[in-house]
Amino acid sequence: MTSTHAFWLAGRQVTGEDTFDVTNPWDGRLVGKVGVPTDAQVEEAVAAAYAVRDEFAATPAHVRAAALDHVSKRLVERTEEVAQLISAENGKPIKWARGEVGRAVSVFRFAAEEARRFNGGDAQRLDTDAGGQGRLAFTRRFPKGVVLGIAPFNFPLNLCAHKVAPAIAAGAPIILKPAPATPLSGLILGELLAETDLPAGSWSILPVANDKMPALVQDERLPVISFTGSEKVGYAIMDSVPRKHCTLELGGNGAAVVLADYASDEDLDWAAGRIATFSNYQGGQSCISVQRVIADASVYERLLPRIVAAVEAQVTGDPSDPKTDVGPLVSEDAAKRVESWVQEAVEAGATLHAGGKRDGASYAPTVLTDVPSEVTIFCEEVFGPVLTVQKVNGEAEAFAAVNDSKYGLQAGVFTHDLQTAFRAHRALEVGGVVVGDVPSYRADQMPYGGVKQSGVGREGVKFAMDDYTYERVLVLTGLAL
Repeated sequence: MTSTHAFWLAGRQVTGEDTFDVTNPWDGRLVGKVGVPTDAQVEEAVAAAYAVRDEFAATPAHVRAAALDHVSKRLVERTEEVAQLISAENGKPIKWARGEVGRAVSVFRFAAEEARRFNGGDAQRLDTDAGGQGRLAFTRRFPKGVVLGIAPFNFPLNLCAHKVAPAIAAGAPIILKPAPATPLSGLILGELLAETDLPAGSWSILPVANDKMPALVQDERLPVISFTGSEKVGYAIMDSVPRKHCTLELGGNGAAVVLADYASDEDLDWAAGRIATFSNYQGGQSCISVQRVIADASVYERLLPRIVAAVEAQVTGDPSDPKTDVGPLVSEDAAKRVESWVQEAVEAGATLHAGGKRDGASYAPTVLTDVPSEVTIFCEEVFGPVLTVQKVNGEAEAFAAVNDSKYGLQAGVFTHDLQTAFRAHRALEVGGVVVGDVPSYRADQMPYGGVKQSGVGREGVKFAMDDYTYERVLVLTGLAL
């Protein structure tokens, strides 16, 4: 795993003049060296994508679908190899890394299916008014142009897949920038795409340094930007290019609400187990991990010890061990930040029930109660294995607590009542409400994204394809309708 990895420029493997190291956050070992594109190579990739945009948009659906099917099948064949790579560069426990590969398999399969049925066209009679007699409107969708996809480190394969697969399905060329900490998983996709018959120039995978990104963002030949990452960076991108189409999947501080009717021992055991697992999976480095538990006063005293016990039962350690639930964060600096936020909360009066200790890049799964509303961990996205639990009185207070946040990505509501589920769907200011489970559930084909400071636009293959394309109407005249 310590070889030098080339990158992909207009469908071919090339190297740059410099390299950078990718290291394992668990033990610091070198995972690989990655070539850095020169400015001239970046320009070549952009020019190639721009030049091929019309050809690629006109590529038959079966060609794009076959390429996507091929990537999906090849990922299945290479599952263990790719999962080991994800775990090595990201520090993700191997069991979660294998799950990520499985999700990417599905994303490419879904994209192949959508490529075959996308753009079928809708016909509309215009003779509903006298001025439209004999006229028929026919609407199709066409790519807006080249997509610049910017992916994060926390799902280094699947979130690259969510940029690349919808673009190919829609016939939009894409330039993918994987995260600097975890570029190897994205480069694997290049190996698989290179085995297909997609037009040269229709895709590039460039591990460009972050300080080189403003020029790419500003390039007028890249009219669509799909970004997943921090709120600060995402909105800085949008503010810098107000005339471009930006899809932003940003942060969150996901809330799990446990209401009064979710009160049996079986209910509370299920809720506590799900909360403990999904506040700590990926080391808490998921935009929809459980950060806040909002529990009705009638169940709070029985729920809290169950959550603490379930959190303490999480197996921490070497991510290559199949038994490990929680591995390191992506870096020691990330763990130090989490440590400082927890310390701030405790010093301000919060009660620590579990965890609260750092060891290098690892941070122990942590549970806090009585967290003051003014501390950082209450307001911001912790992006680490830390959970806060608060007591509320009734449904209205619980929903108000969920909405008391600048973020609005997803929320989970533990209830058995259908009317309550529909009230939650209406009341909660989030992009998705999951009933009977944590906010961390995501199916890769469903619309996924947030409101407020959690971003704009939606991922999920079909919905991303809508974002990458626009409607164009064709009016036919003189028809006998």
